[in-house]
Amino acid sequence: RAVGGDWRTARVSDPLGRPVEARWLQLPDGTAVVESAAAAGLPLLAPDERDPLRASSRGVGELLAAVLADGPAAVLVGVGGVATVDGGDGLAELVGPWPAGVPLRVLCDVRNPLLGSRGAARVFGPQKGARPEAVEQLERRLAARADLAPYRDLPGAGAAGGLGAARAARGGELVRGAETILDRIAFDELARGADLVVTGEGTADATTLEGKAPGAVRGRCERL
Repeated sequence: RAVGGDWRTARVSDPLGRPVEARWLQLPDGTAVVESAAAAGLPLLAPDERDPLRASSRGVGELLAAVLADGPAAVLVGVGGVATVDGGDGLAELVGPWPAGVPLRVLCDVRNPLLGSRGAARVFGPQKGARPEAVEQLERRLAARADLAPYRDLPGAGAAGGLGAARAARGGELVRGAETILDRIAFDELARGADLVVTGEGTADATTLEGKAPGAVRGRCERL
């Protein structure tokens, strides 16, 4: 509704390999907007199915392959809300080096590195159903990935269970997701004429002001 475009769909795998219909948005300027959670989202699983040791990002790769087959001018990929902590291992089975001439921007709402106390496994693994022993196993798996090693400390590398690092390793530019969206919808112009701006999220906590949409909205309003 905010920027126009057409919805398109592809049949892909959910985190446990079951078929699911995922959609992406084709904008009027030829940019494709893809949400990783459409294929690998946590809401696609029942609470008792959540197991990041088994969950795969393969469906995200299938979705991106379908998007590339449409010949987009550029691709924006949101990496949040997924059930996986596989460092994009499943995705890499379908999408290798990113094609030259198609800019890829990866929208991250968190700035977490890949490994360590603030990394993908230890911060986000428990949210996806990992018990303490599984968290450490996931950490070891990510640490063993030679292809991700050069990007492990990049802000946003730990987003979406390591999908941030996986996309950076294949030519993607990691950018602040909320700020990018606010620019796309010309938020500053909309807010400049407003007396009150209301925003929020499911749970406000310490991470709200670390790059998530409500914090970005507040920051923009303070600067207007």
